[in-house]
This record gives sequence, structure tokens and C-alpha cells, in this order.
Amino acid sequence: MKKKLIAMLLLIGAVLPAAAQQIAVVNGSTLRTCTTLTQALNNATDGSVIYLPAGAFQISDVRVTHRVSIIGLNHKPKSLNADGTTTISGTLHFDAGSDGSVVMGCYVSGNVNIGYDSEHTPVHNIFVRYCNLNAVNVYGPGCTGTTVNQCYIRSSSGFNGAPAILTNNVMNGTNSLNGGIVSNNIVVAGSIGASNTTIINNVFMADPPSASNCPTRNNMSKGYSWGDDGISISDDWNAVFVKPDFGISSNSNFHFTTNYAKYESSIGIYGGKNGIINFHEDALPPVPYVRMKTVPETTNFNGMLDVNLTVMDGSK
Repeated sequence: MKKKLIAMLLLIGAVLPAAAQQIAVVNGSTLRTCTTLTQALNNATDGSVIYLPAGAFQISDVRVTHRVSIIGLNHKPKSLNADGTTTISGTLHFDAGSDGSVVMGCYVSGNVNIGYDSEHTPVHNIFVRYCNLNAVNVYGPGCTGTTVNQCYIRSSSGFNGAPAILTNNVMNGTNSLNGGIVSNNIVVAGSIGASNTTIINNVFMADPPSASNCPTRNNMSKGYSWGDDGISISDDWNAVFVKPDFGISSNSNFHFTTNYAKYESSIGIYGGKNGIINFHEDALPPVPYVRMKTVPETTNFNGMLDVNLTVMDGSK
């Protein structure tokens, strides 16, 4: 029932101008609509799923205090979704009570901040996937279970002694990470600052990690070999990857070129067996999405607008 409600809302949104599009807040069989992300978050309760259509949504000084899932259509300017991208202008703050929250399919101009209240109350199990965001910042070592997968992270993320699982991301560096896993990432700029963290199967395109008591294995770098079974290359990165983008964007293509293809299944964003789906350019959040949309400029002789839509299930 919930999927049918959301599919209907997305179809309506596909033929309305951006100003008229609605945000769906779903909890069980209950569907509410809102016009702003702030309103949607204020109306959410534990277990609510907030579905954002394509467009820009402003947020300012709103603290997430319930377990919510924020699901956009996608963060890439070119994708299978004919309706475009979902942009959140501002920073998402996950405070006490938001344990288990999810963010997927959004371009976030700011950060995802976890445990951000004045007392840095521990917040657990925040999951971020299929997003392009500035940084992930965790406040306080008591915050556990942060997981970031298949994202573009444009700036260095700070963890303040907290653990995290970072897998299959194109990212900048980290600082003060303590515990968890850093696996199969492309670290385009900066360094990984970590302790007691498993660091495996990554590509470090800039500085070597600054790591203490970290199990390491099978990491690639240029001009130096770092950790156990480190792989040092001498070629320019443009010869290693099909289209590296040092600006951290979805314009990149981090598939290995022919000479380095043997590493594709193990190293970098397309490799590894992390128990989490590996990177895929066309991956979309698990919601119905518009694969093709044709909207005529004029109505037919009956005064009706003949809209042709092809809707796919993003969970497949």
C-alpha cells in the first residue's frame, strides 16, 4: 500500500511545476504531504519516511530528533531518473532520538552532522547512501554505527574519536576516526587520519594515511607503498582510471583502465565484499522513479494533457 501511495505521488509530481511539488511523509499506512523539508521533519515521528521529489529544498537550524528516512530521487545531474535531482540546501543535524535514521539519494550542499546537540548526546546507526555531500561530521566518541556507502564526499570528514564504516565512496580525507572500517574508497584528496581502524582495498591519490594501530592491506598509492601488501604505481592517475575527477563529482569514472583492470574486483569503489552493495553509477534509492517522461506543450481536443510516463522500481 505504501509503495502505491508513493508511486501515485511521484506521478503527480512529475507533471506539476516545481513550486507545486509535494513532499510525502509516510508512516505505516498514513501519508501526509508537506511543502518544505523543515515542515516535513517537524511533522515526522519515529519510523517516518520522507520522500523528496526533484528540486531544491532549503533547511536551516532544524534538528532531527526522531528515527526518520530521508529519501530523494538521486544526486546526479545525469541518471536514469527523468525527473532530475534532489538538492538539500543546508546541513542535516541528527540529534538525540534520531538513532537508525537514513539519508539516501540527495545532493546536500552542507554536511551530515551526527550527535550535534550541545551535550553531544550519542547518536547511533546513521546510514548515508547514494548522496553527494560536503562532509560527515560525528560529534563525540559515543556515537557508533555510522555507515557511509556509495557517496561523493567533497571535504574532509571529522569523527572526534568515534568509529564508522566507510565503504565504496569517492571522498576526501578523514580525521580522528577511531575504529570501524575504511574499505574500497577512492580518497581523492587529503589523508585518512585514523586509529584502531581496518583500512583495506582503498586508493590513496594524495597523502598516505596517518594511522595508529590500524590493520592495513592491499591499498594502492602513487610513489609510495603503504601498509601490508601495499601497491605502489608510477603512472599518472589519468592512466590508471578512465576519467578521474579531482573535484569529487559524478562526472568521474573510476573504472580502471585496461592496464590496471586486474585490480577492479578487489580495489577501489567497484571492488570488495563488504556486505554492502558495491558502487554502481546507475544506483538509485529504492523508490519508484520516472524512467521516461513526455509532456506535450498543449492539451488535446478534449482539453486533456496526454502525459506519457515509464515508471520503474528503484529497488530492483
